[in-house]
Amino acid sequence: MAERGRGWARAVRGLLLDVSGVLYDSGAGGGVPIAGSVEAVRRIKASGLKLQLCTNETQATRESFVRKLRALGFDISVSQVTAPAPAACHLLRERGLRPHLLVHHDLVPEFAEIDKTNPNCVVLGDAAENFTYANLNEAFRLLIGMEKPVLISLGKGRYYKETDGLKLDVGAYMKALEYACDIQAEVVGKPSKRFFESALAELGVPPEQAIMIGDDIVNDVGGAQQCGMRALQVRTGKFRPSDENHPEVKPDAYVNNLAEAVDIILQEM
Repeated sequence: MAERGRGWARAVRGLLLDVSGVLYDSGAGGGVPIAGSVEAVRRIKASGLKLQLCTNETQATRESFVRKLRALGFDISVSQVTAPAPAACHLLRERGLRPHLLVHHDLVPEFAEIDKTNPNCVVLGDAAENFTYANLNEAFRLLIGMEKPVLISLGKGRYYKETDGLKLDVGAYMKALEYACDIQAEVVGKPSKRFFESALAELGVPPEQAIMIGDDIVNDVGGAQQCGMRALQVRTGKFRPSDENHPEVKPDAYVNNLAEAVDIILQEM
């Protein structure tokens, strides 16, 4: 059961949920739901608690991502998903940036209305098989040739879990380009404070009345706590036993899975 008492479960009006590793494990055929997660989402919605998915998913548009979740049994709408690509598009427009995209081919439609001629920045997402040497080197050459290089990374995760094992995430490639170009990327997505604040705004709940539930000790738990939220780590997805000895981030509680977290929160309502 969850540790450290149940004080963390009180006075809650809304939940932010990570997706991969909390609701389902991604993989071939769309992935598989984690045991109890479909019912847990149904119970959250039936309880009157507000719900927003806060994801660094960048292998699909929000629309196709939601279709996949619905096919797995989750009753979720596009408006309930906060994802990095729409936030990046807002930033690009705001600053007049024209991106060179190194992203998954299924994410490209999110940038359809963004001017990409004569790029003055690079946008990096979880490109999966598109992370070839040639593609990374092209991004490197563009950045190194800019007077003021701008690298925008859609998240900074180290790895994530699919049904066939762990996979390198965008953060590993972000660090390679940072090192090669001697620059620091701007992160759009978790653990960015601005990204969590936009998710809270869409949730419509102040941070002290919200709980983040995720499988990533740094990007989910640490990022949420920096915004004044409580945060739980599930022992599903990419959770590793060593996370419980993290030198800097301590979750408000560990739970075995989303279903257990929801059980406790609903009992405290």
